[in-house]
Amino acid sequence: MGAVQILSTVVAYLVTVVAVAFAVRAARRMVAVIRLGQPDPSRFDDRRGRTATMLRETLGHTRMLKWSVVGVAHWFVMVAFILLASLVVAAYFEVLDPTRTLPIVGGWTIFGLVTEVLSVLGVLAIGLLIVVRLLNLPRRRSWSRFAGSTSWQAYYVEYTILAVLVVGLLVRGTKAADGALAYPVWAAPVSHALGGVMPASGDLISLLALLKILISMAWVIVISTHVTMGVAWHRFTAFPNIYFKRSGDAAPALGALKPMTTGGEPIDFETADPETDQFGVAEVEQFSWKGLLDFTTCTECGRCQDQCPAWHTGKPLSPKLVVLSLRDHAYAKAPYLLAGGGKSPAGEEKASAEQLASVPASALAEAQRSLIGGAEEAGIIDPDALWACTTCGACVEQCPVDIEHVDHIVDLRRHQVMIESSFPPEAGAMLRNLENKGNPWGAANKAREDWTKGLDFEVPRVGDGSANDFEYLFWVGCAGALEDRAKKTTRAVATLLHQAGVNFAILGEGETCTGDPARRIGNEFLFQMFAEQNVETLNEAFGDRSRPNRKIVATCPHCFNTLGNEYSQFGGEYEVIHHTQLLSQLVGDGRLTPIRSVAGGLTWHDPCYLGRHNQVYEPPRELLGDALVEMPRNSERSFCCGAGGARMWMEERIGKRINTDRAEEAIATGAGTVAVGCPFCYTMLGDGVAGAQAGQESQVEVVDVATVLLRANADSAT
Repeated sequence: MGAVQILSTVVAYLVTVVAVAFAVRAARRMVAVIRLGQPDPSRFDDRRGRTATMLRETLGHTRMLKWSVVGVAHWFVMVAFILLASLVVAAYFEVLDPTRTLPIVGGWTIFGLVTEVLSVLGVLAIGLLIVVRLLNLPRRRSWSRFAGSTSWQAYYVEYTILAVLVVGLLVRGTKAADGALAYPVWAAPVSHALGGVMPASGDLISLLALLKILISMAWVIVISTHVTMGVAWHRFTAFPNIYFKRSGDAAPALGALKPMTTGGEPIDFETADPETDQFGVAEVEQFSWKGLLDFTTCTECGRCQDQCPAWHTGKPLSPKLVVLSLRDHAYAKAPYLLAGGGKSPAGEEKASAEQLASVPASALAEAQRSLIGGAEEAGIIDPDALWACTTCGACVEQCPVDIEHVDHIVDLRRHQVMIESSFPPEAGAMLRNLENKGNPWGAANKAREDWTKGLDFEVPRVGDGSANDFEYLFWVGCAGALEDRAKKTTRAVATLLHQAGVNFAILGEGETCTGDPARRIGNEFLFQMFAEQNVETLNEAFGDRSRPNRKIVATCPHCFNTLGNEYSQFGGEYEVIHHTQLLSQLVGDGRLTPIRSVAGGLTWHDPCYLGRHNQVYEPPRELLGDALVEMPRNSERSFCCGAGGARMWMEERIGKRINTDRAEEAIATGAGTVAVGCPFCYTMLGDGVAGAQAGQESQVEVVDVATVLLRANADSAT
């Protein structure tokens, strides 16, 4: 053993000991911060299923592969990163003895082939990702998904991976030149090619192995001193974050909102006390431990930001920046919390001055910041960002590590609404209408059956003797019963069901709001009041029927989602179907005439709560058939109309209107008709198209798909 090998070995092992010490300290700190969150026992069920989901999403890269080339490149980088562990371990043998390699597997030709291929492809893949990042820098693209990300951290991680892979190939090349490489040319062609230009030097092998170790351990030390460096740490935290995702299966955390909890259990408003129970989230430690793990895991990739309708129209909301702000705040405040600091739900300090005496001033200052507040208040999240969210779910659906943005934003809203009474003023009118009239518009309940007037058949009502044998309960919804444009859809659906011979009935004046806008804006108490009332009404309407015979059809995706996904939390178990699903079935059964052609063509707008939240994409497309012209942003990447999250009843004062942006995209397809499947989308896109085409002779029509189908059946009848 020469002097070079001895010195290199000493340096390698000393640096490694330091790096491991830093890593252990960082991991302990990270775990301590995450454990500050509230309990969430719902995350520990179905361990086998959760494990399968985690392995499928990580090893199969099911979420990342949605971005084709970038997803494939990231898969190779991930595998190459795992490979780096074995190559770095091999370096500890090579730095000591240039002729050695990993015990057992190191001499296998198949191992040499696999590591060769993955090393080369890893270099190409990380090179591609570096190019993608450089081409999408904020200074190059006005809506870059990397805007707000910590650039130096991403560069450092990417170039570290590139450097280790390249140095690893140089080690193998030098070993090939020295005759110490155990693999034949066919198994390691690049290494042997490098061997043709590298000097035959055992000392150089040791020095290159040392360089590989130094680069790797420097990376460990850097990320260990930056525990908020999600672009690096997600390589470790993504596995548990995906394992503990809300659904536990392939579905993202969409559809039903997570119930409001206190102490890890759903809150019971009959016994709840805001002095002792947690109403929403007022302090970062009031998020669940899974929420803090979410914040820790964020990769800063910006895919959520890239899909966010608020961000794309100039609003201050970026789901990524919300998560990053909460992450940085949690870790900056952590010393104060770990020392026993924090406040009760009533706002009382838990720790004494003596307990907090050793807490750094920076952490004490961070603890005084409001979670929600403008720049003048040094708030963590700007109120305009909080209220800009449409809960469309694009962020959650796109996130490669299953961060649950919508749940976190609604938890913040819950405290603002229920405890602080702080929300946009026009939303207050909507909430008062819900409380007083049972609908967001404040219309009289007796108007709920006005849409039936003028129909050439009688609409059966639950409770009438002739309506007791109904197959489907037609949930009309507030918009469908009270809003003029939505009434057209309601009449069309009822007419089609009548023509197809479907036995259905309505609740009429017995129906009230499902509570969706109340829950999405943050008024969980009001939502639960509606839910309990409606479940009682529905259970009475269905009588002793079993669940397969408790069928509901709804034209509003928000009602569809609430009835089908959230009422089960209150004992309401129903089979809920959207009207496009039922109409598609009826067309398939030959009971209705399909849509064959539409002058000017049709384009379809996917409602967020039908598509992303409930994965219903094909039925409306089956109805539209060959007449369909897709918008560029469609299916799971569909762009929101701007009405969700109770935004339907809030003014849009900042940036471009979301519905205008979507309407312009629809018009650009050249289609003469924009088909919708949601009363909110009907209103928003109708207004957006009208505004975009003001003064023009030729007007694009916005209409529900049920109306398009009704016209086809009317034409067939004549």
